[in-house]
Amino acid sequence: MSWKIETKCLQEGYKPENGQPRVLPIYQSTTYKYDSTEHVAKLFDLSVPGHMYSRISNPTVECVENKIAALEGGIGALCTSSGQAASLVSILNICEAGDHFVCSSTIYGGTINLFGASLKKHGISVTFVDQDSSEEEIQKAFQPNTKALFGESIANPKISVLDIEKFARIAHKNNVPLIVDNTFATPILLRPIEYGADIVVHSTSKYMDGHAVCIGGVIVDSGNFNWDNGKFPGLTEPDATYHGMVYTRDCGKAAYITKARVQLIRDYGCYMSANNAFLLNLGLETLHLRIERHCQNAEKVAEYLSTSDKVLSVSYPALENDAYHSLAKKYLPKGCSGVVSFRIKGGREGAVKFMDKLKLATIVVHVADCRTAVLHPASSTHRQLSDEQLVQAGIDPGLIRFSVGIENVDDIIADIKQALED
Repeated sequence: MSWKIETKCLQEGYKPENGQPRVLPIYQSTTYKYDSTEHVAKLFDLSVPGHMYSRISNPTVECVENKIAALEGGIGALCTSSGQAASLVSILNICEAGDHFVCSSTIYGGTINLFGASLKKHGISVTFVDQDSSEEEIQKAFQPNTKALFGESIANPKISVLDIEKFARIAHKNNVPLIVDNTFATPILLRPIEYGADIVVHSTSKYMDGHAVCIGGVIVDSGNFNWDNGKFPGLTEPDATYHGMVYTRDCGKAAYITKARVQLIRDYGCYMSANNAFLLNLGLETLHLRIERHCQNAEKVAEYLSTSDKVLSVSYPALENDAYHSLAKKYLPKGCSGVVSFRIKGGREGAVKFMDKLKLATIVVHVADCRTAVLHPASSTHRQLSDEQLVQAGIDPGLIRFSVGIENVDDIIADIKQALED
């Protein structure tokens, strides 16, 4: 039976059999019991399915992985300990020292640091590009050793919309995969694989969890990319740590996600805990309901802000005068998530004054949960970026990131109104 995505939020992943618990159990165990040495050996040879150790896989986490894969339309998923870990593993799975990848400059500030600074220390270089540039201009960033193209479906905090089909054309022209961070959109609003993305990553700490209770990330593999094109020896040549396994030969369409789990997660140990997966699953069950309210509230907040003489500009693609409105109509017809960015008069000082006067919206280093929150990116999430990097990321000193919750929207707007008053 083919289910609608709202039904998948509740029914996919965990499917209890006769007499089993109705609700996904927490398998709070690091290890598993086997009837024979031979069976353990087969597990380590990857010749039979099952769980070896909870650093690599766990029954609770597996159910959540299967649910997210179904939501995104992928053939498999891998949960990680954080969204940063998901982004890291997505790149390290195909890039080694001496390799290069191309990335949109408007991505989350922490990911810019990860890609531009930390990966550089490991011999992996990145070129940041303006995602709104022409295909010809972006093409100039590609090199013979380029292994991937990376972007965010809705950028944090610029709230720009990625032209996924354009990025997919560029990536595939160069025989590399397109990796899309779909955190803000979630699969309820947008499924990048349907537009040509090959790998999708999320910080599940945001809307998927929705309640700010568990850090996590996920990688989803579309199963569509041809890794056997000569550019990815890690997937097409024997892996000595698994007795010469060749991932493309032995794992078929699941080559990428299998390698990520049994090689990188095995060695780096950044897997999601069973308890966090349980909490994440509770969030996923109501994701389709919450994201609808987030979008409705955010659009009304954006409309109100756009009428205020205290606000210089508002970034929210659902607004007709927004620079990304046409892309939003194409990729995000159901809504543009609950995050609104706006520039306030008075620059940094004006932003701080406004935020300190808020009573309902709270100042937190977080975004995209059910409660309304606010942050000044230049002072926090993007504090480590240079002035030039801030400009490239679309961040003004007076920019405020406003994460609209699911409270009554009249209360949210009333709070904004009183904070804007002199």
